[in-house]
Amino acid sequence: MTMMTPPPLIEREDNEILVPNSEFPEGPQPMEVAPPEVATTTDIQQVEDPPSSRFLWTIENFSRLNFKKHYSDVFTVGGYKWRVLIFPKGNNVEHLSMYLDVADSASLPYGWSRHAQFGLAVINQMHGKFTIRKEAQHQFNIRESDWGFTSFMPLSDLYDPNKGFLVNDTVVVEAEVVVRKLVDYWTYDSKKETGYVGLKNQGATCYMNSLLQTLYHIPYFRKAVYHMPTTENDIPSGSIPLALQSLFYKLQYSDTSVSTKELTKSFGWDTYDSFMQHDVQELNRVLCEKLEDKMKGTAVEGTIQQLFEGHHMNYIDCINVDYKSSRKESFYDLQLDVKGCRDVYASFDKYVEVESLEGDNKYHAEKFGLQINDRYEFPLQLDLDRDNGKYLSPDADRSVRNLYTLHRFKFDDERVTKEEMNRALEEQYGGEEELPQLNPGFNNGPFKFTKYSNAYMLVYIRESDKDKIICGVDEKDIAEHLRIRLKKEKEVKEHKKKEKSEAHLYTIIKVARDEDLTQHIGRGIFFDLVDHEKVCSFRIQKQTPFKAFKEEIAKELGIPVQFQRFWLWAKRQNHTYRPNRPLSPIEEAQPVGQLREVSNKTNNAELKLFLEVELIDSIPIPPVDKTKEDILLFFKLYDPFKEELRYVGRLFVKALEKPIDILTKLNEMAGFLPNEEILLYEEIKFEPNVMCENIDKRASFRTSQLEDGDIICYQKSPAPDSNDQFRHPDIPSFLEYVHNRQVVHFRSLEKPKEDDFFLELSKLHSYDDVVERVAHHLDLHDPSKIRLTSHNCYSQQPKPQPIKYRGVEHLSDMLVHYNQISDILYYEVLDIPLPELQGLKTLKVAFHHATKDEIIIHTIRLPKNSIVGDVINDLKTKVELSNANAELRLLEVFYHKIYKIFPLSEKIENINDQYWTLRAEEIPEEEKNCSPHDRLIHVYHFMKDPNQNSTQVQNFGEPFFLVIHDDETLAEVKARIQRKLQVPDDEFSKWKFAFMSLGRPEYLQDSDIVSTRFQRRDVYGAWEQYLGLEHSDTSPKRAYQANQNRHHTSEKPVKIYN
Repeated sequence: MTMMTPPPLIEREDNEILVPNSEFPEGPQPMEVAPPEVATTTDIQQVEDPPSSRFLWTIENFSRLNFKKHYSDVFTVGGYKWRVLIFPKGNNVEHLSMYLDVADSASLPYGWSRHAQFGLAVINQMHGKFTIRKEAQHQFNIRESDWGFTSFMPLSDLYDPNKGFLVNDTVVVEAEVVVRKLVDYWTYDSKKETGYVGLKNQGATCYMNSLLQTLYHIPYFRKAVYHMPTTENDIPSGSIPLALQSLFYKLQYSDTSVSTKELTKSFGWDTYDSFMQHDVQELNRVLCEKLEDKMKGTAVEGTIQQLFEGHHMNYIDCINVDYKSSRKESFYDLQLDVKGCRDVYASFDKYVEVESLEGDNKYHAEKFGLQINDRYEFPLQLDLDRDNGKYLSPDADRSVRNLYTLHRFKFDDERVTKEEMNRALEEQYGGEEELPQLNPGFNNGPFKFTKYSNAYMLVYIRESDKDKIICGVDEKDIAEHLRIRLKKEKEVKEHKKKEKSEAHLYTIIKVARDEDLTQHIGRGIFFDLVDHEKVCSFRIQKQTPFKAFKEEIAKELGIPVQFQRFWLWAKRQNHTYRPNRPLSPIEEAQPVGQLREVSNKTNNAELKLFLEVELIDSIPIPPVDKTKEDILLFFKLYDPFKEELRYVGRLFVKALEKPIDILTKLNEMAGFLPNEEILLYEEIKFEPNVMCENIDKRASFRTSQLEDGDIICYQKSPAPDSNDQFRHPDIPSFLEYVHNRQVVHFRSLEKPKEDDFFLELSKLHSYDDVVERVAHHLDLHDPSKIRLTSHNCYSQQPKPQPIKYRGVEHLSDMLVHYNQISDILYYEVLDIPLPELQGLKTLKVAFHHATKDEIIIHTIRLPKNSIVGDVINDLKTKVELSNANAELRLLEVFYHKIYKIFPLSEKIENINDQYWTLRAEEIPEEEKNCSPHDRLIHVYHFMKDPNQNSTQVQNFGEPFFLVIHDDETLAEVKARIQRKLQVPDDEFSKWKFAFMSLGRPEYLQDSDIVSTRFQRRDVYGAWEQYLGLEHSDTSPKRAYQANQNRHHTSEKPVKIYN
């Protein structure tokens, strides 16, 4: 027997925290419980019930209707006109066709729409309980102005005078219509309409959103979260307390729906986790445990316990022995049985009832998770003191009134809507809705709608603690650094929103200078000249004259207008981006908006400029006049010893000059001796491949086809007698290295969320190069024992199939996933070399011992061209047989049924043990000695599926074969089964036996001859005809059986990693 003790919250003065006070002097001060500033949040706002109406249509002379369509009179519901449309002879089917139609659809304005929940019925005028009813809901519009049922009921039944639908050549049709107001969700403002905002769904996080909204609307819990210590240096995505504080703050003060991505990142979740549906109660338990741990040692330690912890007492009173015991256990939530219970009180009655532990109840039976849609009621107020406190244990504190009020809100992810009382409660009970009878003379049966939603998590708050739990929460409860951070985030968001709305009025001008080139080249970038995302950016109104912009540059950068010269950038055909030409005086007289259009054909509202400033001794001078003979070149210097590339400056050269003419200047820019020998290269392009060619120092710049914006890279010439060995001795090899280098993060396949180590590799590395580097890092002498698996960029998980030995040419092939490039690889260390493993077929075989209740999983590795007989022979060397002459067979088992006995000659290459269980067992002697009249049948365990109203069955346990003899009765077969399974008499007496065909049981009597039910057919393919053993599942679940389900469910345990 289980009794509950819901403990009261610790009583303190009204201005004190309900949890133990902190002994730590630093950190947030204990929070105060202020009275709520608004009405109780458990109140449910009533909204008008939607308009509904029932329409009765009596159709006389029905059999003489000789037109295809027939409309009823018009009736009005919710201010809209409706009518019923029937096809008396069927709409091209042998059924009565019946629809609900919008009567005035042709005259309604463009874009009209209305939503209705409706039911249509043909009344049985003899026996009302046989009336045929069907219901639906639909969004009616100009394209779909009628909706209903083409095959409503067979015409043969309708016209049969004995069936009661056509009486005196009259048919009675009934229509029930409920019109619901449509919400325009494109313009709907949750905050404005309800005062609340919703949470965005990341994919399958509706269960999490429900829990977060529930916890947020427990103000004392929210206040405790706000008082968890966090600092301004914390990052929300790396701190669960800060992420939850941020989420709650935004729910409290934001005007729009809130994202949960920061919170799930703080959980350690990735995209894959966000698309994984979980149980809300399981998440609640895991999250509360995590928060409880993080609250330890803080001012809010114990909050979770004080809010949610209750106790139940388990009593054991032995019948035949003078022994009694009790055990007190705590809980944070209660899981009550729903099936077979009318309401919460019935579930509590069942929870505390006395159980006699005998027979099947002695065993722990693991139940399947069921989705039950039976009607189940829950009250607005839950009184656990009722019936003289029968739910409370004897030592419970009876001075506390255990009256609880339902704490409930309706949130549909991003949207929050007002809800009618009927839908807020009645429609969440599940089951079907019965509408009142308006015409009992015609219709003795209630009209029903199927419910479309159910409550699945109830939160009740004890009335005596409500004022403390439903307390006021305001900004003084929120840490100052959090308020500042979130207000800044809000300001930035609003600023960006404002900028976006005004973007058409402005041009973004990005100005690159020599200082930027010096900072970027060799640090963030190696190709081209600058990262335009990291240069000075100006937001200028389009009508602003460019000259006015130059004045702003003078103020911002301290460069007088007369010393400024601006160049337009251009994207070349080889995909490089270089300064192309200086702005002309005419262009500088134009508004900046026109310049953008001149320079940028893609019209992306950005103008990129290079600001040329000439300096002498760090003092700016006016730019020199540029003629057609002048070429602006940029220079980079490479040091092979340091493997360093840096920007050293720019020069104007004459087209007919030669590089040899400027060598002294280049040496000066590099800090070399004036006569230092140097090599010159032109950086031409880097996509898709690097092109960097040697420049002839004695050819003119025009001959070398150099033009404005070109880049020359140079380095010292290696001395002829030098023995220096460099990884990348010249500029082309260095740029090739930079272009192809790739930092790869390696993760163990057993821990796919955790980075183990990283290596700098080349995209051109071969398969062998990569595994050698990994093996070297792992200190593994045989690289062939490394197996790699690629990363799925969408699921953030390893791909299901590993990379085959030398199955790809380069590292770049390993990292590509459709159109995305990853930097993650998974590795595993094998016990044998991968080439050898790929030549083998690996099978996991469950061996069932003949005489022991024992199942052992064996891993069999054989060459792919092996046959099942080879598997059997290998298995015989590993298992214990009942005798030396025992023969084995290999079976395919799936969901507790045997689907196949593998022939010994079948090749193993195509056997799949990933989805099916392979079972090996000894062939019983009785099977070897079968007579021609004996049958070999399948025998499976089953129980009725409570979710299918007993029409379907669930198989469980270990299936097996059994030989039945020609005239053997069920009683004789039962005796042999009992001996085989060693089931005690008292338990076996409760078993039922049935001939099962396609999942339908035909129960057998002891005197029945079993063989007459089974066809003479080969055992292959006969899994749907079997002898069924119906009983409760009392056997412990074996670990290997989980393999049968793991690929057929999207469920996995909820985990919070941080």
